[in-house]
Amino acid sequence: MAEHVTPVRTYLAVFAALLVLTLATWLAAQVDFGPANDVIALTIAVTKALLVLWFFMHLRYSTRMTMLTALAGFFWLGILIALTLNDYLTRGSSLLPVLGK
Repeated sequence: MAEHVTPVRTYLAVFAALLVLTLATWLAAQVDFGPANDVIALTIAVTKALLVLWFFMHLRYSTRMTMLTALAGFFWLGILIALTLNDYLTRGSSLLPVLGK
């Protein structure tokens, strides 16, 4: 099985994109977007992770099983974020007064 050879300019373009996204992360941290801070930070982080997976880890040229494994990792991350948000968003309800007391 022959390995796919990716041109160096592709790696340099992805590296430049990662640098720009890192700068965007820093700029986003300097500005208060209110409740959108987490969404913006996670969007930038997932974009950087996808670039690394797709190009540097050669997911683009790998088998379907490898792509499915990577997709399962993102699915699991989504489950963990959903469970964390479920816990976080329900914490304030214990501070409310209990009826009948």
